Amino acid sequence: MRAICSTAIVLLAAAVLSAQQVTQVSVPGVTNFKRLDTTIACAGATTAQSVPEIKKMGYASIINLRLASEEGADIDQEAAAAKSAGIRFIHIPFNGSSPDPTVADKFLAAITAQENQPAFVHCHSGNRAAALWMVKRLVVDKWDTDRASDEAKALGLANAGLRQFAIDYAKTHKS
Repeated sequence: MRAICSTAIVLLAAAVLSAQQVTQVSVPGVTNFKRLDTTIACAGATTAQSVPEIKKMGYASIINLRLASEEGADIDQEAAAAKSAGIRFIHIPFNGSSPDPTVADKFLAAITAQENQPAFVHCHSGNRAAALWMVKRLVVDKWDTDRASDEAKALGLANAGLRQFAIDYAKTHKS
């Protein structure tokens, strides 16, 4: 009985230690900045002026999911700021109203590329960024739906349709 209890305690401690915590950070020029330790940050609207601070925080890439037509989305200015700061800039426009699986394919390719890690991913509010991170957790990391959904919610996923998109995408892209 003691061996079973000891084993259970060790396994529980290992699970707690390996779990990443979502923390909210205040960064001037970035809305809804939430990060998972050193793995990823999901955020909302991000100004070009905040790019040097993102670089200082240790992020290797910025993955911008905003459509060029969105109000306040100055893709070219942010790309230029990233180039100037020496951080990779990847633009993968993602329409949250009509999510496209090919966008999720591009996101997975970008987020799993070693040279892009850790990544700062953003859209307007953080909702789309968290949804695509959920796709990564389901497809690449093989997390169960509840665990991936809970983490995505903590990162900013509030749209039930985008949550369902992530689940449906994962069901058709199991490896």
